[in-house]
Amino acid sequence: MEAAAEIRKAVDRVSMLRDAVNANPALRSALHRVKQLQSRRFAGTYSDLLNAKPYGAATRFFLEELYSDKDYAERDAQFARIAGAIQRLFPAQVAATAVTLAQLHALTEELDQAMAEAWLEDDGTGAGEAHLYVAAWRQVGRRADRDRQLAVVIDVGRQMARLTRTPGLRTMLKMMRAPAVASGLGSLQRFLETGFETFADVVRQRGADEFLGIVQTREAALIALLFDADPASCEIELRRTLGEVP
Repeated sequence: MEAAAEIRKAVDRVSMLRDAVNANPALRSALHRVKQLQSRRFAGTYSDLLNAKPYGAATRFFLEELYSDKDYAERDAQFARIAGAIQRLFPAQVAATAVTLAQLHALTEELDQAMAEAWLEDDGTGAGEAHLYVAAWRQVGRRADRDRQLAVVIDVGRQMARLTRTPGLRTMLKMMRAPAVASGLGSLQRFLETGFETFADVVRQRGADEFLGIVQTREAALIALLFDADPASCEIELRRTLGEVP
């Protein structure tokens, strides 16, 4: 399937999930809490990198663009609108990265919504959010999808690092800035430019592989913990990462 069709397919999947959530206020609230906790967890897991060179900007990009609780509806709509243009105007490597990003977004939204549905079943019991999260994680399961989600996150990082070596791509992105804003594509343009500049900086400092290795190691350890450790230990470790216990 062509890149543009793959992008639109993934964005349509996200839109369908979003419509289901918006039709259910309780589910929407639970999803927000799940995403908010995940964002706090990521910030806690990488607190040592967020404000330190050379990985601070790359960590912040991952937090804000891949692990955030932000509403990406505007960016998704823009992404779908220019899917054909990405395929026609950009190098094949750029189009492939765009497809990977769109598919990652769809998988992430699907898993988050499943977590929110499971969360709702235990909500109202008085349990803390760490307990609700661990219980929801175990109920959803789908370990293969969790492993695939992490693998795709790392692949996105590697692809973006490679893109910084594409001749003329930085100039092309800068030339797109004014037309993109004028066409109502400012959100997507900021994402593309920020991602490029962030990884270009890491690549210049020859730290892309090391940074992605850190992310892979820590996220894989978290997946193993949430699936394999006893629930009480999971909850304590999660609360420690969130800064709730020493």
